[in-house]
Amino acid sequence: MELSHRSAQLLHLAAQGLAKRVTRRARKADVLTAISRMGMLQIDTISVVARSPYMVLFSRLGAYRTEWLDESLADGLLAECWAHEACFVPAQDYRFHRDYRSGRAGHWAHKNALRVHAEARGDMDALIDRIRKEGPLRAADFEREATGTKGWWGWKPEKRWLEAWFALGDLMIARRDRFQRVYDLAERVTARWSEPPPADSLDESAVRRHFILRSVAALGIARARWIADYYRLRPRVTDEELASLVAEGVLIEVAVTGWSDRAYVHREHAGSLADAARNGLRATRTVLLSPFDPVVWDRARALELFGFEYTIECYTPAPRRKYGYYALPILHRGRLVGRLDAKAHRQEGFFQVLGVWLEEGVVLSPALVGDLAEALHECAAWHGTPRIVIEKGQPRGLAGLLREALAD
Repeated sequence: MELSHRSAQLLHLAAQGLAKRVTRRARKADVLTAISRMGMLQIDTISVVARSPYMVLFSRLGAYRTEWLDESLADGLLAECWAHEACFVPAQDYRFHRDYRSGRAGHWAHKNALRVHAEARGDMDALIDRIRKEGPLRAADFEREATGTKGWWGWKPEKRWLEAWFALGDLMIARRDRFQRVYDLAERVTARWSEPPPADSLDESAVRRHFILRSVAALGIARARWIADYYRLRPRVTDEELASLVAEGVLIEVAVTGWSDRAYVHREHAGSLADAARNGLRATRTVLLSPFDPVVWDRARALELFGFEYTIECYTPAPRRKYGYYALPILHRGRLVGRLDAKAHRQEGFFQVLGVWLEEGVVLSPALVGDLAEALHECAAWHGTPRIVIEKGQPRGLAGLLREALAD
């Protein structure tokens, strides 16, 4: 079976829940459904627009209540752990992340945790003993007059020790209070779940198989070299390793026009694959994406699949930024057509668009302007910042057209 490159793009977006317009109001259960579909939801605390996990869900669900994510964690439907990076994952998947801890030995968080534990074993033991006796605690519950130390974002020692125990798996996140983590013993957190994870450990090969299949399902279509990044698997995944899964029938091997290597689709997407093969998939959605959205977090994959070269510039010194501190990719009807640097001023009630840029070759059509204006309006309204200010745009005339469309 051979797919066009366009069909491969649409198959990926369909699997991610980003192909079609939202046609109904979001429900609380949709939060878990969306995260299960992606396999995980990456956590980042930058809140210049919205914190990334909330924004990723908004891109898929439309306007929804952000507290649903926090409630799903507190209710034991989700867990926090190190996956791609620090992520929310479905609780039913937690055991795979727990048992893959040995496989994450090379991850920076695990390395830091081991180093911190070696340096402060007595203090860390005292800290976890306090949680054992008193119950769940936040970093703020450990008072300290001295300022934080360098490294790990200048955290005070207790925060570093809590995060080290979290990375090592002894502590988990019981809930969040205003996005602050509340830590508790791992066994106490999972004991409160309706279906606690089995105590026995999975074989490393079973965990790897699970993550390979989850990655392919979440990506919709995947080249072998794309797969390892999704869950940070080591060593890298090869066509030779996937051959047995194709023979078993759990993966379907396909060709994509213009690709020299093979691609793979999970059998759960067999229906979508059939639609893609006859060019029957369509994309109707226009939405802003988080810089940490799965569609763009692998920069090499985004470039190969969409021809979209993307770098988040919040970590780049201001004089060297090309697009801005927190530029959001623009997804328009199945294509990444540009980026938009924005800031939500919640107290003042306005959504500031510092700049919007279309990719070279993208036609400035009435449909694109109208869809982007609608996406901006929906996003700003969700933030509680209904007044939208467009400062500049590229190509020439874009900013003015957007202002006109928003005024209608």
